[in-house]
Amino acid sequence: MDRQGVYEDYERARQTFHHLLDTASQDDLARPTRGTKWTNEQLLWHMLFGYMVVRALLVLVRVFSRLPRRVSMVFARVLNAATVPFDLINYLGPCGEVKVYGPRRMGAAFDRVTGSLQRHLAAESEAGLARGMHYPVGWDPFFKDFMTLADVYRYPTQHFDFHRRQLTLGGSGEDIS
Repeated sequence: MDRQGVYEDYERARQTFHHLLDTASQDDLARPTRGTKWTNEQLLWHMLFGYMVVRALLVLVRVFSRLPRRVSMVFARVLNAATVPFDLINYLGPCGEVKVYGPRRMGAAFDRVTGSLQRHLAAESEAGLARGMHYPVGWDPFFKDFMTLADVYRYPTQHFDFHRRQLTLGGSGEDIS
């Protein structure tokens, strides 16, 4: 695994996130996005949440990778069966969280979570990074049927970059970055 590449991707995303927050007006944040039902502010929170959720995914991989592979396969199937309620919760979460967080707190949270992930990645052994489990592929386009810990560390920036293209920031709905 190219740890330095992951660190650089986290830093690029962090700087981009701050740029987006710092240059967006309240009107920009309230504008609808491309291809989602969220506003720009809600989608920015969802992009942040992609990094936050990795902390839980790291724990899951560490637990499930010590069990027979079939256990995580069954777990992934159960989660896939719950895709409809997951999608609703996934949509509603950012709608409420932006009322709590706001842009300033989102920026600080992004700094904390990417710093935490970098520290955890630095402490991982090569053997640990190779451990993995099955995932609910219906939940996210970047989930693969089987993902290693290394894959999980790369996931949030893939998620971030995908959603970045859906933002409509700037006075006319054009991109500002």
